[in-house]
Amino acid sequence: MDLVPVLEEPLKKVLGPATAKVMAEHLGLHTVGDLLHHYPRRYEERGQLTHLADLPMDEHVTVVAQVADARLHTFASSRAPRGKGQRLEVTITDGSGRLQLVFFGNGVHKPHKDLLPGTRAMFSGKVSVFNHRLQLAHPAYELLRGDGDEAAESVDSWAGALIPIYPATAKLESWKIAKSVQTVLPSAQEAVDPLPDSLRDGRGLVTLPEALLKIHRPHTKADIHDARARLKWDEAFVLQVALARRRHADAQLPAVARVARADGLLTAFDAKLPFTLTEGQQKVSKEIFDDLATEHPMHRLLQGEVGSGKTMVALRAMLAVVDSGGQAAMLAPTEVLAQQHHRSVTEMMGELAEGGMLGGAEHSTKVVLLTGSMGAAARRQALLDLVTGEAGIVIGTHALIEDKVQFHDLGLVVVDEQHRFGVEQRDALRGKGKQPPHLLVMTATPIPRTVAMTVFGDLETSVLDQLPAGRSPIASHVVPAADKPHFLARAWERVREEVENGHQAYVVCPRIGDDADAAADADAKKTKKKSPEDEAEKRPPLAVLDIADQLAQGPLRGLKVEILHGRMQPDDKDAVMRRFAAGETDVLVATTVIEVGVNVPNATAMVIMDADRFGVSQLHQLRGRVGRGSAAGLCLLVSEMPEASAARQRLNAVASTLHGFELSRIDLEQRREGDVLGQAQSGVRSSLRMLAVIDDEEIIAEAREEATAVVVADPALEQLPGLRTALDALLDEEREQYLEKG
Repeated sequence: MDLVPVLEEPLKKVLGPATAKVMAEHLGLHTVGDLLHHYPRRYEERGQLTHLADLPMDEHVTVVAQVADARLHTFASSRAPRGKGQRLEVTITDGSGRLQLVFFGNGVHKPHKDLLPGTRAMFSGKVSVFNHRLQLAHPAYELLRGDGDEAAESVDSWAGALIPIYPATAKLESWKIAKSVQTVLPSAQEAVDPLPDSLRDGRGLVTLPEALLKIHRPHTKADIHDARARLKWDEAFVLQVALARRRHADAQLPAVARVARADGLLTAFDAKLPFTLTEGQQKVSKEIFDDLATEHPMHRLLQGEVGSGKTMVALRAMLAVVDSGGQAAMLAPTEVLAQQHHRSVTEMMGELAEGGMLGGAEHSTKVVLLTGSMGAAARRQALLDLVTGEAGIVIGTHALIEDKVQFHDLGLVVVDEQHRFGVEQRDALRGKGKQPPHLLVMTATPIPRTVAMTVFGDLETSVLDQLPAGRSPIASHVVPAADKPHFLARAWERVREEVENGHQAYVVCPRIGDDADAAADADAKKTKKKSPEDEAEKRPPLAVLDIADQLAQGPLRGLKVEILHGRMQPDDKDAVMRRFAAGETDVLVATTVIEVGVNVPNATAMVIMDADRFGVSQLHQLRGRVGRGSAAGLCLLVSEMPEASAARQRLNAVASTLHGFELSRIDLEQRREGDVLGQAQSGVRSSLRMLAVIDDEEIIAEAREEATAVVVADPALEQLPGLRTALDALLDEEREQYLEKG
């Protein structure tokens, strides 16, 4: 007896090995359940024809149209039998435009019989241009009208009035997917409903089997609406239950409560601050201190605008933990950032960071740096300071995770730029505590509320959206280098003016320009697809080594210009940053290695070359490196892209607002959000097929509330076997890890 549940049945058993192979390789569909969750992306109404006038070039399209004309041409050909070849040209129309189909050689016989004037059909192929006319060469097609049983069968297979158009590939047309769906659709009756009855009934949602039937074989637009409403809830709710269970499990773990002493290190630090904390910093600090005082580990995400003072909040949390007798570790993604944090923390703390040293304050501790490139003696001393508890605070890179690193009493882990760390790294560091340490995750990339609830849903969220006093406004402008080259010349004049006024500048390039870069460029050219904007992208991105040379010999001659990039030796990088921070360098030409954490208040100008090669959030991060002191900041976004291009619109959006949360929303919409569970990065099909994290904010917020209530009442989901099954399907190992690493 076959014990495999119907929805887990492999497609090769149901559809045959050939079709199943294409579905697996090109669409990531392996089981009957996978295919049932491969939803139509839109619907054609029978009788309403697609607009041929709007066909996109070089894309695979499906159109419904009528044959206006069909002509068979014979021509001389050395390849054809008897020296004569055949070409069939078919013109189709939908009332808005006309499109030519062309078939050659042996491929003309069947379409010559099928595609008679007046015949209506669905056609699928790649749009190209021949003799200044749009055409589809050798399109696949499916007749929609004919005579007798064949026509009836064809119409029946498209399920009534609405024709589903599926996400398809050149190897597998939409209607072939539709026929496969029809084959497995009866299995939808076996689908186990993950939603509790009370939730479904309370919100007036249809059952899951009914939703699957209506999404694939709708009779009315209301059917589609009902199905989508239900399927969106499934995706939001199952994901939020997974996150709620993680929060619930974390809340059961034991941890040491960490409370600052009234007259300890934190009090001494606050007393010497030359400024007042913002209301936002005070509020977020209270949330963190309340969490630290509990006997369960804190799991909190601290996000905020560039320069909103997250490092200050994190440092005060670390000092509170040191006060309580514990140690705090800050994990940074790069050596440059780890060194920068170490420098700024020791500067902010002053003599409070000189524990055990002559001149150290009464309430003081040692702040050590641990990176992979440190010398053996310095590394040995740092490890000794950690294991004895001499060092209350350690700041480091992945080197902190190595087995040799042991702590006296690790109480708090601060992870900077969370998205750059994997789950294994975060867990390895947390595992170094005698009990699970408290966890504070910081991200300088503002995240829309629904994305925070979806991606970072296992963490409580604190938001800093207020800039500290003393931060200056940043003026941002797009410099159209191709349209108006004199604007670029003026940009370099502005850099000189800033330097003459005693300030410094960054110039950012997308590429380093060394041999490794050249090899990567060659590979990219082999694989790159052409797009309408390729004209501006034919050359490789501008490089640090080239631009630094050109500037030093040209428009910035006489200024002290240095370079910084990720493939330099760590000591060299640190030396460059120290000279720049000390004001010895006028202009730093760098890659995005300066994107986060770098804090040089005297740097007031930034020129970003080929700005269109960067994402919206990345540009916002880079821009946040200027305007950090009392003088106003200037950010110039240089691009050769045409004014009407999407890339220029993106740059205009960045130039028009300094509000990071607004930009993160624009960024998400333009990237079409990918898969918030990270599957886009791994090449696996998205787990969110119906839910849009921007548009469906309300559903996600409500699903989170419902999920939390369900998990509090029944953490093991013993009363909800259907929900447990849905969770198992969602949380394969890769997704489980992604949920953990946020």
